[in-house]
Amino acid sequence: MMIDIRDLSIVFGTGRLRVEAVKNFSLEVEEGEAFGLVGESGSGKSTVLRAICGLAPVARGSIAIAGAPVKTPRDQKFYATVQMVFQDPYGSLHPRQTVDRILSEPLSIHGLRDQDRRIVAALEEVGLGPGYRFRYPHQLSGGQRQRVAIARALILNPKVVLLDEPTSALDASVQAEILNLLERLRAERGLTYVLVSHDLAVVTHLCRRLLVMRNGEMIELTDAETLRRGEPQSPYTRELIQATRGFRRGTAPAST
Repeated sequence: MMIDIRDLSIVFGTGRLRVEAVKNFSLEVEEGEAFGLVGESGSGKSTVLRAICGLAPVARGSIAIAGAPVKTPRDQKFYATVQMVFQDPYGSLHPRQTVDRILSEPLSIHGLRDQDRRIVAALEEVGLGPGYRFRYPHQLSGGQRQRVAIARALILNPKVVLLDEPTSALDASVQAEILNLLERLRAERGLTYVLVSHDLAVVTHLCRRLLVMRNGEMIELTDAETLRRGEPQSPYTRELIQATRGFRRGTAPAST
């Protein structure tokens, strides 16, 4: 088991301001699997990813990666194993740093040598040539910025990548390119993904199993084929299918 979460509860604030954002959440993700977390805004799905990375407070429960309980605070070994790609590819990249600096920083933090070769290889792996190395984020398109964010996440050779709405800020045609890139990288590297999205078309394109969340609670554990057939058990999941823009049963986003 690559990811094992048991009875996780995440609480923000105290007293009258206390909010239990995630309640008694449990999840098991196998090595090499792409698993989806689906739900409307405020359902707690992104908060789960942030808790895994140590960016959200865990009130109760446990998180283990590759059989080892995660430490608080997270250490370098954790971040060499688990990396995250955020929703906004512009906001997650330092606007005054070149792509070269953005990619070299994690290598320096972890004391890895041969940085030039690693940076060039990382860019090529995500479909960007060496000509992009000394550009700034504002000189890149949204899809190119997200490719840089993916390269930054993968440059440490992690086993787990957490994807927080990685295509929601992109045009539909670019979404398909990024999803196909992520699927290829998972297959080539044997990566384990947890993908958060409100878009069922995105999730079913990449993930076989998925968990539907609402108001911080688990609603239904299901699979992509069940959604394509329109046969989920939960009435809320059926409502989600109807409400999701661009969702088409039996189809995935068109590639260009």
